Amino acid sequence: MRVAEVVAEILKREGVRWLFAYPVNELIEAAAQADIRTVIVRQERVGVHMADAVSRVSSGQQIGVFAMQRGPGTENAFGAVAQAYSESVPIVVFPQGFPRHLAEVPPNFNAFLNYQHITKWAEQVIVPTAAPSVLRRAFTQVKNGRPRPVLVEIPRDVMDEDVPAGWDYQPPVRFRYGPDLQDVDRVAAQLVAAERPVIYAGQGIHYAQAWGELQALAELLEAPVMTSLPGKSAFPEDHPLALGAGGRAYPATVSHFLRQADLIFGIGCSFSETEYGVRLPGGKRVIQATLDPADLNKDVPLADALVGDAKLTLQALLEAVGDRLGGKPRGRFETVADEVRRVREAWLAQWMPKLTSDETPLSPYRVIWDLLQTIGELDVIITHDAGNPRDQLTPFWVSRTPLSYLGWGKTTQLGYGLGLVMGAKLARPEKLCVNVWGDAAIGMTGMDFETAVRERIPILSVLLNNAAMATEIPIMPVSTEKYRATDISGNYADFARAMGGYGERVTEPGDIVPAIRRALRAVEDGIPALLEFVTAKETALSKP
Repeated sequence: MRVAEVVAEILKREGVRWLFAYPVNELIEAAAQADIRTVIVRQERVGVHMADAVSRVSSGQQIGVFAMQRGPGTENAFGAVAQAYSESVPIVVFPQGFPRHLAEVPPNFNAFLNYQHITKWAEQVIVPTAAPSVLRRAFTQVKNGRPRPVLVEIPRDVMDEDVPAGWDYQPPVRFRYGPDLQDVDRVAAQLVAAERPVIYAGQGIHYAQAWGELQALAELLEAPVMTSLPGKSAFPEDHPLALGAGGRAYPATVSHFLRQADLIFGIGCSFSETEYGVRLPGGKRVIQATLDPADLNKDVPLADALVGDAKLTLQALLEAVGDRLGGKPRGRFETVADEVRRVREAWLAQWMPKLTSDETPLSPYRVIWDLLQTIGELDVIITHDAGNPRDQLTPFWVSRTPLSYLGWGKTTQLGYGLGLVMGAKLARPEKLCVNVWGDAAIGMTGMDFETAVRERIPILSVLLNNAAMATEIPIMPVSTEKYRATDISGNYADFARAMGGYGERVTEPGDIVPAIRRALRAVEDGIPALLEFVTAKETALSKP
C-alpha cells in the first residue's frame, strides 16, 4: 500500500468520519477510497475550524482531521491551528510537505519546523515504513493529556512510496489520571469550611464529560456555579445555582458572587488572564483543579490545587465532601438560590428596555432576545463570533444542556464561528446549529457559506449588520471621520441567496420572530439559512 493509503486506513481505524481539506493533498483521494467523507472548503482556515468543532462537540472522543497542500495551503491554515491551540482543541493536521530534497530550502514553508509553537506534537514522515509509528504517536498525543492540535507532515514524494506488507496499527488507548487522595482530602476540608464558595467551571468539564459530577458537587456544597467562556453550558444555566459565563461581558450574578466569595474553586479551567475572560477579584482564596500542571500559579496565585482529569477529581471530591457533610447538604440551598434569583432579576430588569426595544435600526439585544425566546427551548448548538456578537450574546443566552454552546475567545479570530457551526452540524445532525456573527466576520470567511450549501449542511446563520466595525469607532475617531475607516457594508441576504441558500433581510422589530420561523423551515428542508438583521452601531459593553 502507498503511504497515503496506509494513512487513510489508519484514520478509518481511528473512527475518523470526515476529512476536511483544501485544495489538494494525496490523502483526499485515499480517504475517499476508504469511504471517509471528504469535505472541500473555500479556504483552509474554515476547514480547520470545522475539524475543531467535530472534536469539541464530541468531547474529544471523535477527532477532527484537516489536510492541506504544501506551501500556501500550509501557510493559510496557520492561524486556525493557532486558534485551536489557544482554545485547547484536539485535532490532527496533515500538511502535504514539499518533496524531501526541497523541504528545508528557502523560501519553501516547512510545517514541521514552523508549526511547533502552535501544536502539542509535530512530526514528519521521512521514510514510508515510519508512517504507522508516526500516526501512533500523533494519536496518542491528541487523545491524552491536555487536548491540543498535533501535526503530521508528509512530503509529497513520500506519499506515493510503498509501505512494505505486514505493517500494523492498533488505535492508542485513552488514559486518565486523577489527583492524589491526600490532596483531595485537604481541598474537601477547605470547601466544606467555606461560607460563600463559588465554583468556576471550565472547558475541562466538557472534555471529561463531568457535567453530572459538577452539578452534584454544586448541590452538595450549595455553591453557585459560573463558567469560563469555553466552559459555557458545562452547568445548566436554568439551574437555581447558575451564575452564567464570564467572558468580556457577563451577567451581574457573576461579578456579585465573585466579590462576595470567600473561596473560588476552579475545576477544568486554566485561569488564564485574558481580555476576553472575567478577572478574579484580588485577595480571594483560590483553589484550582486542572489536568495540566503548567496552569498552576500561572496567572492566579493559588492557595491549593489538584491535578487530574475533571471527572475523576469531582468523583473523589464528592466522596470526600460527602463524608464531611454526612452525605447531605447543610440546608442553605434556598438562601443561595434566592440570592442568585434576586441579583439576576434586577440585572435583567435593567437590560429589558434594550432586550425588548422597538427602535430602528434594530437593537442587537432585541435580536438576541427574540432568538432566545424562539429557539431557546429547542435542541440547539449555538456559537458566537468575535467582537460585539460574542459580548452581546453570551451574557443573555441560556444554555440548558452540555455542549449546547461553543464558547471561545482566547485569540478571537473573526469568522471562526461559521466553520464551528458547520462542523457541529455534521457531527450532530439532529441539532439545530446556529452561529451569530457580524458584518466584519462575514467579510473574513463568508464565502464558505457556499460550502454549507454545496455540502448540504443546513445551518442557521444570524448576521448582525451594523455597517461598521463598531468596537473600533471609539478608538479610531479621526480616521473614521476623515476617511470612514470603520465603515463596511453589503447586502448579505442577497449574497446568501446567490450562493444557493435561504437569505432574508430584516429591518423592523416586529419581523424578527416571523423571519426566524421562516428560516427554521428552510433549515428543516435541508437548506442553509442566513438572516441579516440591520442593527444599530451599538458596542457590546454599552450600559443599559
